[in-house]
Amino acid sequence: MFSHLLSSLSDGLVLGFVYGLAAMGLSLIWGVMAVINLAHGPVIALGMFTTYLLFYQAGLNPYLAIVVVAALGLLFGLVMYGAAVHRVIDAPHLSSLLSTFAVNMIIIGIGTAVFTTSPRNIDFAIGTLNLGPITIPLTRLVAALGAVLMTVFLYSFLYLTRPGKAIRAVANNREAAELMGIPSSAILALSFGLGTMLAATAGAFISTFFPFTILSGFPYELKSFVICVLGGLGHPLGALVGGLILGGLEGLVPIFMPVSWVPVVEFSLFVLVLLVRPTGLFGAK
Repeated sequence: MFSHLLSSLSDGLVLGFVYGLAAMGLSLIWGVMAVINLAHGPVIALGMFTTYLLFYQAGLNPYLAIVVVAALGLLFGLVMYGAAVHRVIDAPHLSSLLSTFAVNMIIIGIGTAVFTTSPRNIDFAIGTLNLGPITIPLTRLVAALGAVLMTVFLYSFLYLTRPGKAIRAVANNREAAELMGIPSSAILALSFGLGTMLAATAGAFISTFFPFTILSGFPYELKSFVICVLGGLGHPLGALVGGLILGGLEGLVPIFMPVSWVPVVEFSLFVLVLLVRPTGLFGAK
């Protein structure tokens, strides 16, 4: 019993890192510009399909493909910001919700027409890691390590580079940042691009060990909302910790009750956090 519990928990925690990476993109966009990106799930799915196409059509190793996916995700985010978000950035929140939801529907519509909704998978395996009763597929372990590296990259960028410091300044007070000569429009576009890059990268990692369709991003979008509320909206490190908590729950809950109860537990936690600590674990009181 103990070995089964340990194995399930470790499996859930490894997945939790990837959940945290996906949620980090949503959290960054909210923290900088107070926009809830409803195209977050389809962007994750685009990361999956881009990795799939690069693997099968270009013969690129999935982990090299992830680098390409990250660059394309950044570019797509910049285009999406200019086309769908820039004009409604100062409008009521409903405007940005509707705008990003429209992008959501466009991606799903085109993706369904091109790829249909038949499941795809990337036939790629690099073995397993055995630690006593714990067996972890190396594709999941690499994804967890990749999520940690992306977190380190994001924090290094935000705190050690000039554009990163400009992002933090705009997030803190856009008007004051503009008075200091910071081009807020360019910084907001960069922030949105980084958020979509993180989401697409998470999708790329997920595609190496789970089957997927163009609709597969939706469950991860829901998980991202739970994680962001749990860790604190606008706090990237909180998103990673929230992902670990959610992943741990997904590993433990099926041991004690049917797996169908997992989303019930997750969204009960979501409501509980909103009631007890709306700012999340890392949010300001």
